Amino acid sequence: MKHQGRSKRKRTGGRRKRFRNKKRYQLGRQPTETTVGEPRFRVIDSRGNEKKVRALSTNVAQVATGGETVEAEIENVVDNPANVNYIRRNIITKGAVIETSEGTARVTSRPGQVGHVNAVLVDDE
Repeated sequence: MKHQGRSKRKRTGGRRKRFRNKKRYQLGRQPTETTVGEPRFRVIDSRGNEKKVRALSTNVAQVATGGETVEAEIENVVDNPANVNYIRRNIITKGAVIETSEGTARVTSRPGQVGHVNAVLVDDE
């Protein structure tokens, strides 16, 4: 399990003394690597009385085209600055450039956190 607490090291490289045990709210989860494909979702418990919908895979995106928003079909991932291997594996994250039926678009939402893909069209030069 990932731990999202304070670092064991100082900025200088020295070790910090542990001042308490790890807490449940500091646990992290494995990242949801949303792929292009038939829509699949998973609902998980979140902090407080909340739920998160995670998109495991999706093939639709809400694309902003200037003045209006249209639903477009996702064809594939063109570029992903988060990880070069995500392009080959067709994994969608925030900032990824995707090829849609409306044209090339950049993802502005976090599909693994909110469960859907919002994007804006990218001007091709």
